[in-house]
Amino acid sequence: MALETSPENPAPLHVINGAISAWVARLGAVWVEGQVTEISARPGMTQVFVGVRDVKANLSAQMVTSPDALAKLTPSLAEGDRIIMRVKAEFWTNRGRLVLRASEVRAVGLGDLLARVERLKQSLTTEGLFNPDRKRALPFLPRRVGLICGRDSAAEHDVVANARHRWPSLQFEMRTVAVQGPSAAAEVTAALQHLAGQPEVDVIVIARGGGSTEDLLPFSDESLIRAVSGCQVPIVSAIGHETDAPLLDFVADVRASTPTDAARRIVPDVNEQRELIATNQLRTRRAISSMLDNQRHRISRLAAHPGLQDPMYIVDQQRELVTANRVRFNKSLAHQLQLASTGSKNLRTQLRAFSPAATLERGYAIVFDEQEQIVRSPDQVGTGDRLSIRTVGGDIPAIVTDPQAVPRKRAKPADNREQSI
Repeated sequence: MALETSPENPAPLHVINGAISAWVARLGAVWVEGQVTEISARPGMTQVFVGVRDVKANLSAQMVTSPDALAKLTPSLAEGDRIIMRVKAEFWTNRGRLVLRASEVRAVGLGDLLARVERLKQSLTTEGLFNPDRKRALPFLPRRVGLICGRDSAAEHDVVANARHRWPSLQFEMRTVAVQGPSAAAEVTAALQHLAGQPEVDVIVIARGGGSTEDLLPFSDESLIRAVSGCQVPIVSAIGHETDAPLLDFVADVRASTPTDAARRIVPDVNEQRELIATNQLRTRRAISSMLDNQRHRISRLAAHPGLQDPMYIVDQQRELVTANRVRFNKSLAHQLQLASTGSKNLRTQLRAFSPAATLERGYAIVFDEQEQIVRSPDQVGTGDRLSIRTVGGDIPAIVTDPQAVPRKRAKPADNREQSI
């Protein structure tokens, strides 16, 4: 029920706190998970104060429990442990403070944590966050390397010293963070996001030395993994030793087995590059020298050509070639004409042999009717039909008087007038 207050009728603070306490008391008991940041327990005290941090978000709360609830834990509760609590919220009106009173506390074992990591790994794999197609190639020579590591850690020394040994002028943008404990994942994620916003940073290395499985759990945190997946700058993971495999190794663009291996991967070796340059220079000089020698020999051969010694040499050669071609053409043309003449004569002889004119020359004649059709039988004509008798000397006109009469030889008339038969 809302309190009715006004500037003229304000409510005392204890009334407000009492209302808050009554409202909080209506909340039921819930199970929550957190990571222990501190434990305040004094001999003779009836309650223990335990600071608890959220395992993902950057927030914390204070838990109150009894010594008996903690005494059931084996081994004893320590800072950095993950716990599951059955709590009920309380609002202390005298102090105006919200606390969580835990009636039951359970430790989260390593097996449970690893099982959660494995389930998260399977889920992220299904989403495609570990797909090799998402991996980006590292730049050949980065302008500046972002390095996320612990303060004054061996990992920092291994990466920086070995990388600068390979490339002395390499520049680093350092971010030192907690690399274990309840705040590690959040600090690494924040440092990653800050470095990714630096335009001169071309690659980011996240490095940590060896440690227990529990120590490396922050590098399997889901929020960190998703931040790495969404980062536009190539990421190198160098966590622990070669046998360690936090989820960061799977989402990073390059997985280095150690921080020293990360230094080897992010920059080339300057001595190797110098040797490579020297080798390429030698090969280039040899190639150019060989090319110059070939061109020199070619020029020498061209200079020794008769055409350059005597320019008329080429003209004389071409003139002789033209003369020879003309002679060959004339001979070929004469031969072809002779063959054509001989073939023409042969064709003419054959045509004459098969021509009707040759038959007429032997004294035969051909009779045509008025339609210029050849008459082959007396039955084809009748009395009075006009005919044309073709001989070798020309055509003789005639008129049929008796088609059944047997022709007989007659003397050739003096003129070429029509004759009756």
